[in-house]
Amino acid sequence: MTNPIADIEGANFILALGTNTTETHPVIATKIKQAVRAGGILAVVDPRQTELARLAHYHLALKPGTDIALLNGLANVILTEDLYNKDFVAERTEGFAAWKETVLKYPPEVVAGITGIAADTIREVARGYARSANATILYTMGITQHICGTDNVLAIANLAMLCGHIGKPYSGVNPLRGQNNVQGACDMGGLPNVLTGYQPVADPDVRAKFAAAWGVTSLPEQPGLTVGEMMEGAAAGKLRAMYIMGENPVLSDPDSTHVVHALEKLDFLVVQDIFLTETARLADVVLPAASFAEKDGTFTNTERRVQRVRKAIEPVGEAKPDWQIICLVATAMGYPMQYGSPAEIMAEIARLTPSYGGISYQRLEQGSLVWPCPSPDHPGTPRLHVGKFARGLGKFHPVEYVPPAELPDEEYPFILNTGRRYFHYHTGTMTLRTGALEEYYAQEHLEINPADARTLGITDGDRVRVISRRGQVEVTARVVDTVPPGVVFTSFHFPEVAINRLTNTARDPVAKIPELKVCAVRVEKIA
Repeated sequence: MTNPIADIEGANFILALGTNTTETHPVIATKIKQAVRAGGILAVVDPRQTELARLAHYHLALKPGTDIALLNGLANVILTEDLYNKDFVAERTEGFAAWKETVLKYPPEVVAGITGIAADTIREVARGYARSANATILYTMGITQHICGTDNVLAIANLAMLCGHIGKPYSGVNPLRGQNNVQGACDMGGLPNVLTGYQPVADPDVRAKFAAAWGVTSLPEQPGLTVGEMMEGAAAGKLRAMYIMGENPVLSDPDSTHVVHALEKLDFLVVQDIFLTETARLADVVLPAASFAEKDGTFTNTERRVQRVRKAIEPVGEAKPDWQIICLVATAMGYPMQYGSPAEIMAEIARLTPSYGGISYQRLEQGSLVWPCPSPDHPGTPRLHVGKFARGLGKFHPVEYVPPAELPDEEYPFILNTGRRYFHYHTGTMTLRTGALEEYYAQEHLEINPADARTLGITDGDRVRVISRRGQVEVTARVVDTVPPGVVFTSFHFPEVAINRLTNTARDPVAKIPELKVCAVRVEKIA
């Protein structure tokens, strides 16, 4: 996020794309509601009529996977009607001319044919975003989980720069992270091409710095594999062992039947988790980890805020904090990794990571800090790109609309869209074990439009079979008008409805994120 969560409340215009905020980020959703109550305009881009869409002044129910066309269409209106921030573009950006050529190919009438959104609505939303004193863009995985996910994000950045809605309060480009420490995991090098603070492994100076700190002669210079690439490697017999921490790919990854096949081909699988998940059941060794309440440490949340986590109870049974388990395994493998405490680890993070350079447990005891925080006397940076972008000039990237990898056809006439439910989280590893949340939402269902249900002879509560080119699942139908004709929706929380058996492994070529949000299916009533 370029801006703090609190800024949302002060925005005059909120453009929310691919985010079901009230169900998946309910605390942040309260800020959106407060902004609307204060007179702010809300535009929601989502195929479904979510609660957030019902709150919106504009609900842009686009065809799944057509976000780039829409974003280019909004920019087209702003350009052709001369509504863009000329000073900002001239002084703080580059690449505008080449980008403009691309955007001019997306007038509202053309975009309407691609997205299904009326040309006049596109014009109204574009004018509202451009003319607002302060406008913010919010998005989540409805934007990124496509074969063009990287280009979707670039198109969002283009729009924000065009109007100068970045580097100032109540504005910005703000991806909402899905878990409490996703940001922190990425910050700490939980990506295959970087070390901590996004320092590239390909940089010899970076490698030399870390090698010296860790007492080794060298570090690998080639980026590692993403999760999808690891599964492909395991299936092909090229990757022989895997260590999985706090992840349940048997339910969360696309084409999950293939994931099981890949994991079963490994010579050795280790899973470190707080419960015996579906993935852990396939493991040769399961290492019991401590939950958030059983360990000390930090979480870095969606607004880059580093916060202390304090142990409330001792770990149950044989469970240990993750850092202790990693130290023990590394030591047993011949590299003595001997940290005395999480505070000691944070001190090393600060020494090696410029954006965390001023963060210590001593300071965090006094309150949270937002990175970049490069020195012990630095107050932290709630807003990014104030006065200047991190790279110098902001760069416009021309991006073209490409359709999803798999579109409906005669055999598979529906688009399957997946997401989350208010009462549950991810693969249900925790939320299906509470004994309480299950009372509110006990089983999964498939949302289907009344017109489609009539055509298929399906009534509310019927059991149906959903089939893709990769697999099938059975689920209870719920006939609702919140999904458009031709689209069905469900979540991936419930093991008994392992919906990712159906989803597509086609990936974005840059970020390697799979296209989980669009795949072609057919729906059959179970007699």
